[in-house]
Amino acid sequence: MDPRFVGIPDLAEAPSAPSVAVVVDVMRAFTVAAWAFDRGAEKIVLAGSLDEALALKARHPDWVALKDGPAAPGFDAVNSPGLLRSVDLGGRTVVQKTTAGTVGALAVKDASLVLCAGFVVAEATARLLRTRRSDSVTFVVTGDDGRADEDLACAEYIARRVTEARTDAGGFLRRAAGSRAAAELAEGVRQGVHPDDVALCLEADRFPFAMVAALEGSLMVLRPRAVPAPAGEVPV
Repeated sequence: MDPRFVGIPDLAEAPSAPSVAVVVDVMRAFTVAAWAFDRGAEKIVLAGSLDEALALKARHPDWVALKDGPAAPGFDAVNSPGLLRSVDLGGRTVVQKTTAGTVGALAVKDASLVLCAGFVVAEATARLLRTRRSDSVTFVVTGDDGRADEDLACAEYIARRVTEARTDAGGFLRRAAGSRAAAELAEGVRQGVHPDDVALCLEADRFPFAMVAALEGSLMVLRPRAVPAPAGEVPV
């Protein structure tokens, strides 16, 4: 597999959509998405703007709308895994709008396969990529215009796991733990934060599913996809 690592601005200059894209947002969009599925959410609609999220919520009052930053009128939750992990989302639809993660996913909506990932679903994501046997995979490093070390570390970890299934997560997690995003969350620079958010974002391979985004009508919808371990594979 030939991995390519790009930021969101790079996608605008590409002549065509990538065939396979892995959109990485560790802190915190796709950690939150994974927790939402763990808490029972059926699907996540990735909104292109706060106004779109609010409009979807207005049309579907039973949907759960969440955003980055502090709580705001019209939104039910904030983009924090620590806060979301105690919420019952059984059978619900979540509308998610974040600064980087949802933007990155929408930027590659025309790809034949779009996976959204953080460390918590890294192995399942790598396993799905192994089954696809794709020659080229574009990893979208969403934070800081492609320079966010927590996202790049996660993208590189997933890429390595595709070809070397026993790759250890330790060094990649240490890079992410030392990132600017981790420091800002720990120091309270960002709003809508739980004290456990950084630790929850750095739990490698916690969930056994990958997250696949695809257009359903006019909406980009994220759903979990179970990726069982091959028979005889020993967990790392």
